[in-house]
Amino acid sequence: MDRKVILTGDRPTGNLHLGHYFGSLKQRVEMQGDYETYIIIADVQALTDNFENPDKVRKNVRELAIDYLSVGIDPKKSNIFIQSMISPIAELTVLYSNMVTVSRLFRNPTTKAEVKQKKALFGNDGESITYGFLGYPVSQAADLTAFDCEVCPVGEDQVPHLEQTREIVRKFNNIYGNVLKEPEAVLSKTPRIKGLDGNEKMGKSLGNAIYLCDNEEAVSKKIMSAVTDPNKIKKDDPANPDICMVYYYHKLLQNDNLTNICTECKKGLRGCVACKRELITKMNEFLEPIREKRKYYENHLEEVDKILKEGTENANQKANEVLKRVKEAVKINYFE
Repeated sequence: MDRKVILTGDRPTGNLHLGHYFGSLKQRVEMQGDYETYIIIADVQALTDNFENPDKVRKNVRELAIDYLSVGIDPKKSNIFIQSMISPIAELTVLYSNMVTVSRLFRNPTTKAEVKQKKALFGNDGESITYGFLGYPVSQAADLTAFDCEVCPVGEDQVPHLEQTREIVRKFNNIYGNVLKEPEAVLSKTPRIKGLDGNEKMGKSLGNAIYLCDNEEAVSKKIMSAVTDPNKIKKDDPANPDICMVYYYHKLLQNDNLTNICTECKKGLRGCVACKRELITKMNEFLEPIREKRKYYENHLEEVDKILKEGTENANQKANEVLKRVKEAVKINYFE
């Protein structure tokens, strides 16, 4: 029986962190055996706001692949590929751009939030907004439809982009017949992971993340700086674990000592330093298998490159089949 197709991925702008792991990577590993899986390293989309720093994007392509392999993405079950090397995606992006108005792109809630942020940084004239940035959801529609994606694991912030894809698919099929498949969103089972500073989002640019590649020393230093209950001044002061990021990460790692941690914290029987040290131990135990796999792939970069090449070749074959179907429907399949 044919398996449904999943497409998911990330932009190569830096190493992945705990937020990525619990928000998407863990789910990908669990799903990859049951679906025909494509994982995109979206280097073209990374260039929408890194076009002046291509070396950063290029360097992180391989780093991102190593992160994937380290957490258990299996190249025998998943095709890890590089977006820029799939030319059908670029062609589909151009075709779909005819179907989306500029006003519709500006109404996208995620885009609106990012435009507001850019205007705050660069002024209110909007001149800092590029065509590539605004057309990001169109490019994403090309990514998804190029592989006949039926299931797309996404976070809540990506749902508006997926809805844009679904609109494009419906419009295209209404004009040209039943050519494209319409992907369904599968929301992450885990809510957005908070940062060490208590921020609602753990982010690369926020300086509040524990990275999957962090060594023991880095993990220890970061956890010792994590935000705790500000009302707990002395070791024996009672505290509220629900506003403590150290307790938050104990829960995230499903520490089997969680009940005792909560009770002792509330009664003032546990100091923050001791609690942080326990979390450091648990966090390093969690990360150690990932570090071991990363070490292997860092010492076998030719194997990483082979995985990327084979995944990209498989993705190209699939995308060209879809593009051929699309060109036939649009009547631009000349000389065939």
